[in-house]
Amino acid sequence: MEDRFYKNVLDHLHDGIYFVDRERRITYWNQGAERLTGYSAAEMVGRYCHDNLLNHVDDKAQPLCLDRCPLAHTMEDGEPREAEVYLHHKQGHRLPVEVRTTPLHDEQGQVLGGIEIFSDNSAKMAIVQERRQLEKLAMLDPLTEVGNRHYAEIQINNIIQENTRYSWPFGLLFIDIDHFKQVNDRFGHAIGDMVLRMTARTMTNSLRTFDQVCRWGGEEFVAIVKNVDREQLSIVAEKVRFFVESSYLTIKDESLNVTVSIGGAIIRADDTMPLLIERADRLMYRAKSGGRNAVALE
Repeated sequence: MEDRFYKNVLDHLHDGIYFVDRERRITYWNQGAERLTGYSAAEMVGRYCHDNLLNHVDDKAQPLCLDRCPLAHTMEDGEPREAEVYLHHKQGHRLPVEVRTTPLHDEQGQVLGGIEIFSDNSAKMAIVQERRQLEKLAMLDPLTEVGNRHYAEIQINNIIQENTRYSWPFGLLFIDIDHFKQVNDRFGHAIGDMVLRMTARTMTNSLRTFDQVCRWGGEEFVAIVKNVDREQLSIVAEKVRFFVESSYLTIKDESLNVTVSIGGAIIRADDTMPLLIERADRLMYRAKSGGRNAVALE
């Protein structure tokens, strides 16, 4: 009765919670963890966290699950930890989460396992409100749930005007999924749609909350990156590139991932939207001609 009571309490928490034993085998996986990761308890209980299904990486895209895992270190020294990481969602995209780890002790004070609690760190409510507003204005791409081309054009024109008035810098990334036709040809358009959604969500989650990703058309996207110089835009573009590369879908026990080629341009004093788009687009093709899965900046 008592175990059922506590399980019911944990399952109704919004946060994801899981328990592991001393070998880091998952022994409990609550409904919050199911909701945040897409993985059910049936899929996770009995697996080891170092099986790397969640594939945690830090904000520099460095992998954590094998030798830099906060939960593993907590179980080694008994010290609680907090970290901001990106997990791999079952649908393929990266999700930023705040992780808290704590050890489990037996009656003699020996560490016999650990608990990890994680919560969505992606300013979800702000994104939901923005999407609702875009839906009202018919400016949301229904497949990827980011702004559509019309919305992108409005936003680019707005920040060009802001740059003219206030000299606020910004950069534009023109992003194209590499070999996307091959994905459709091999797996079908339904899987292709899943790849588009995965890529859009990963890019959105890899950017700051005030930056924006929009679908330009087909497998092309643009990202509006505010208050950056060339060096900062390069860092942002490389982060987007890596996070897309490290995201994947599992299709019949096969991992499907894609890469992107990115062209980046910084606003100029005499820019119009067509000129800015043309420069970023041309640089994207330079990234493709250089071998794809690359970034090319002015």
